[in-house]
Amino acid sequence: MLRGIDVSSHQPSSYDTDGLPFVFVKATEGGSYVNPGLSAQTGRAREAGLVVGFYHFLWPGDLTAQAEHFVSEIPGRRGDILAVDWETTGEGTRAGSAEKDEFIRKVKELRPEHRVILYCNRDFWLNVDTTSYAGDGLWIADFPDRAALEEWAGDA
Repeated sequence: MLRGIDVSSHQPSSYDTDGLPFVFVKATEGGSYVNPGLSAQTGRAREAGLVVGFYHFLWPGDLTAQAEHFVSEIPGRRGDILAVDWETTGEGTRAGSAEKDEFIRKVKELRPEHRVILYCNRDFWLNVDTTSYAGDGLWIADFPDRAALEEWAGDA
């Protein structure tokens, strides 16, 4: 099992890369949000020689518009991995399984040269998903303990 991290605007651009094989940088959310730290956080990962991925935080709604927004904001470097972050939104809603699948397929259509994967927590994969479609791969967010979760979230 490989262990890497994801970073968003909640983490600094100078995050620790020691011992990491990969990092996923939050690029977009919904139909308009762009992570203000996207460029600097991506640069940090590339300077450290890490495998780089980008993720989009999925909202229910216009999946084509969200996919187009996502791919318009990320670099097109060969080898980068693209992911959809599927979880409950801040408003307590979530995209359904069919919407998650549609988003993955649309991103694969727009960026056929990239691997596109599903990023979700264990509960979503085991209890919410009804299709078991994960595109080119599955990344399960798994925190070994509360301290690790708090450190990741910047609360420690």
